[in-house]
Amino acid sequence: MFSYLKRIWAAAPVATIILAVALGLSVFFGVRTTASWIYWNDPTHIDQPIEGWMTPRYVAMSWDVPRDVMMDALRIGKSGEGPPNLERLAEARGIPLETLIAEIEAAIAAHRAAPVGENGQRGQKAQ
Repeated sequence: MFSYLKRIWAAAPVATIILAVALGLSVFFGVRTTASWIYWNDPTHIDQPIEGWMTPRYVAMSWDVPRDVMMDALRIGKSGEGPPNLERLAEARGIPLETLIAEIEAAIAAHRAAPVGENGQRGQKAQ
């Protein structure tokens, strides 16, 4: 094994580095994708009650709604200090957390009540 690595290193060191980086990234993203798939296919993470510690992305993933539905419900721009949780978003808007959660739940209910178009998307017409 090591003699093979030495031989390909001697023959093409740049290509060997590129191959090693590509393999490393493939393993990293493969593990990350598998872990995400396992996590989000666990029934305990589907339609979790919305709490203040959750980020908008987490709520969107748990409730299976598109990002724009969450952004419309939150009515707040993206901050530069990392993923904000719902508590911080409610503070930034100057409203109680319960009000923000109610707005999110209403947006989710409206999204789920929208008819599914011919293209399989809710609330959108086929193009």
